[in-house]
Amino acid sequence: MSDSPFNLTGKVALVTGGNSGIGLGMAEGLLRAGAHVCIWGTNESKNAAAAERLRAIAGSAERAGGAPAAPRVLARRCDVSDEAAVERGFAELLGELGRIDACFANAGVTSARTRSFVEMTAAEWRRVLGVNLDGTFFTLRAAARHMQQRGGGGSLAATASLSALLGMPRAHNYAASKGGIVSMMRGLAVELGRHGIRANAIVPGWIESEMTHDFLAGKPAQERVLPRVPLRRWGEGSDFAGLAVYLASDASAYHTGDVFVIDGAYSLF
Repeated sequence: MSDSPFNLTGKVALVTGGNSGIGLGMAEGLLRAGAHVCIWGTNESKNAAAAERLRAIAGSAERAGGAPAAPRVLARRCDVSDEAAVERGFAELLGELGRIDACFANAGVTSARTRSFVEMTAAEWRRVLGVNLDGTFFTLRAAARHMQQRGGGGSLAATASLSALLGMPRAHNYAASKGGIVSMMRGLAVELGRHGIRANAIVPGWIESEMTHDFLAGKPAQERVLPRVPLRRWGEGSDFAGLAVYLASDASAYHTGDVFVIDGAYSLF
């Protein structure tokens, strides 16, 4: 067994929204470090494709400590905005893998941008907060409850957005949901620290994904946004693999209540 603090052999991680983009990048990193990984998503075909990709990685990657068996990969359909579905999903996951050591609440939806704030409907407001904020709450509540009951601590992480830190017009529901996540994680760090449970927020910048592809490929983004990214490229899901491993590992045992900005220095320029 390796004595590396980044060795995740035997640990179990849940990644919501783990069938593409940032979530899939996290899941890949966790697997390569030796963790058993469960991903949640609402699209069955994307879940299946992601599971196939992850199982190939689990079967071929050289794992920390030379683990004798490949880490397990589970892919399940779960709508995190549905409180009952989240509770069922956790019960099933615990029944299959026995425990959860790290929970990454990453599932989210974007706003259907309106022409102005005053034209946004209540239904659109609630749709986005229902997944992004309520879904994060349902997910982390179930994870925290389990971690407190079994003892031994754990790691909670949630994906926010630069819209939590910078002004984002015509998507106030999205920005409000992500700002709420940052505040929630800070509160959880203070409340749950006595149980050895760490809580951190992750703030991505402009990341290439199915959700953002059309915008990032367009002329306005290429000419006005990309030149403002000091690293001169869009982020990728794989850019979050190392952070996920760090947050799930013993290397971050004293790191809680933080906001990790992964944006290629966009917000500084």
